[in-house]
Amino acid sequence: MPVAVRVIPCLDVDAGRVVKGVNFENLRDAGDPVELAARYDAQGADEVTFLDVSASSGGRETTYEVVRRAADQVFVPLTVGGGVRTVEDVDTLLRAGADKVGVNTAAIARPELIAEIAGRFGNQVLVLSVDARRVQGDVSTPSGYEVTTHGGRRGTGIDAVEWAARAAELGAGEVLLNSMDADGTYEGFDLEMLRAVRAAVGVPLIASGGASTPQDFVAAARAGADALLAASVFHFGRLTVADVKDALREAGVEVR
Repeated sequence: MPVAVRVIPCLDVDAGRVVKGVNFENLRDAGDPVELAARYDAQGADEVTFLDVSASSGGRETTYEVVRRAADQVFVPLTVGGGVRTVEDVDTLLRAGADKVGVNTAAIARPELIAEIAGRFGNQVLVLSVDARRVQGDVSTPSGYEVTTHGGRRGTGIDAVEWAARAAELGAGEVLLNSMDADGTYEGFDLEMLRAVRAAVGVPLIASGGASTPQDFVAAARAGADALLAASVFHFGRLTVADVKDALREAGVEVR
């Protein structure tokens, strides 16, 4: 029996407010995170993701408070990422009400962190976030995709497909694959990159970056995504979660 594809609104949170831009720049306010999360819960979202885009130590308590408030009002799973550096950070977020925790930069710096988190909490808790772009300049990777950090502004030289596969082996329960080239552009998901990572990992794969129309979501599901994540199209009223699920059903894709 096929696994139902999940639809996941993503809220980029900065100092307690949802923000959204293009390629992580020119951010504009999109509302209160808990109010938006509750709206998406009512629309039928399968999960909600919060990404702390400031991720500074001084702002962490604000993020914890957002998670606590959301956990009281939202009844779908919450994934929280951004600035997670240690097993203790994961423990604090889970105690605040998160169901899953996303890791990115800290895992690149120290891949053993993935195994440590999975070993303590189980791999179902751990989502590896991969901010990937097509290689630029004289960088060369086997897949043609490179892992980036700092909102896509800093290349690592690490092959994105190989990194996703390694992280899954280390214990990541899911891979959130965000195309930095497509992020916020409304030009559709990077289907080639999705297919490349899908071929390399057996864990659930979440597509992110570039969604504009219901058919973009259908195309990503057909390219192998187990879950479909988007931000701007939901925040600014282009689409509702129901619009996306209706399109997926009409295309013969199983949804919840």
